[in-house]
This record gives sequence, structure tokens and C-alpha cells, in this order.
Amino acid sequence: MHEVIFEADTFYGKLFDEVLLGMILLSILVVMLESIAEIRAMYGGAINAAEWFFTLAFSVEYAMRIACSPNPRKYILSFLGIIDLLAIIPTYIAVTLPEAQPFIVIRGIRLLRIYRILKLYRFIREGQLLLLALRNSFRKILIFMMFILILVVMLGSIMYVVEDADNGFYSIPLSIYWAVITLTTVGYGDIVPVTDVGKFLATFIMLLGYSIIAIPTGIVSVEISRSVGDRYQKRKTCKYCEEPNHEPGANFCKICGARI
Repeated sequence: MHEVIFEADTFYGKLFDEVLLGMILLSILVVMLESIAEIRAMYGGAINAAEWFFTLAFSVEYAMRIACSPNPRKYILSFLGIIDLLAIIPTYIAVTLPEAQPFIVIRGIRLLRIYRILKLYRFIREGQLLLLALRNSFRKILIFMMFILILVVMLGSIMYVVEDADNGFYSIPLSIYWAVITLTTVGYGDIVPVTDVGKFLATFIMLLGYSIIAIPTGIVSVEISRSVGDRYQKRKTCKYCEEPNHEPGANFCKICGARI
């Protein structure tokens, strides 16, 4: 069971993953169709039956993964374990809620089913590489975000002094909000500077935003390049067919079958 569920290198392992992938996509489609009032009114019974089918199927899958996992607690608390749980509990919670609860609460909980799309993560091999790069970049990005926080507080406070309440800058928090949407080049337009000094400051913040936004991208890109380099340096190469992309623990070539 562990080989079929957790390993994708065997025939039945691949078949299990393909069936699971199809069910995830279909379950997401069911959730989306249910949000359309006309379709829900015409096919509400069929959609509800399909929803319960997918919920029970994912419940069985979740129980099987716990049963055959070498470390069940580690799987339950892992990212994929939490996502697997999020894929099934909303339907059960929506049923067990008292009928007196407002309908909007039940609808909100049922909408959590869309998190099933995160189950697709297990089918993206490079997702682990991306998560590794983000984890290695976390401290640098955190320091960068602290710098941005200080910057928008300063710029927002200056704008609060330059402009006044008549121009829409009623408070420092509101001015900080304006600084954030301006620095990120979003520009909703709900608050705009009127004075010449305010316009000059806004122009400076806009230009500053273009240069600042690229910094997190560069940090993550460097870590991805470093992770890719480390990953391929550790891989084995077959001396017969020269296939280079073998896992560090591989003993036989996946192309010619020769011992590595």
C-alpha cells in the first residue's frame, strides 16, 4: 500500500496518482459549478451526490495514507497532510453545523473545499525546489519586508504633513495605506495628492516602487539557481549511456538498466 500511495515509480503507483489527479480536477469543477445559481438550481442533487462521492473518496485516501505512513504523525502535520485534511473536513463541518446557523456561514465553510486545488502540489515535482528556495530566502525577504514597512510609515507620515484632511489624507494610517498602494504601483485612485509637493513625493514613490519590487524576485531567483545547481551536482551519471539525471540513491540506470 505504501509503494502504491507514496511512490510514483511503479505502474500501480502512477495509476493511483493519475486517478487521484483526475478526481481532484473533477472535484474542483464540481465546486465551481455549484457556485453558479442556474446550474445549482437544475442539478443540485447531482452536484451534492458528486460532492459526497469525492469527499468520501478523499477521506479513504487520507486514512490509507495515515495507515501506511512510516511516521503517521509526521504526515498529518506535514504540508500535504494538512492540505489533504482541508480537502475533506468542510463538507463534514457543513453537515454537522446546527440548522439555525446563518446560511452564509455554511456557504463560507463549504467554499473551503476549493483548497483541494492545493492537492495538485504533490504532482508538481519542481514545487519542492520552489519551496526550498523560498525557505532559504525567508530571512532575507523578512528583513526586506521590515525595511518596506519602515519606508511606507515614513512616507505616509510625510504625506500626512504635506497634504491635509481636505485632500483626503485624514490620518497617518490612511496616508500609510496610500503609500503602500503607490509604492506597489497599484494606484486605486481613491486618494490622490493635490499639492505640488505631494505630487512630487508621489512621483518619487512610484519610481522607487519599480526598483523595490524587483528585489524579492532577485532573492528567490538566486536561491532557485543555487538549489538547482546543488540538485544536479549530487545526481549520478551512468557510465554506459551517460544519462546524468539519476537520484543520489539510484543503483541502476533508468535508461539502459546498467549498474551505476
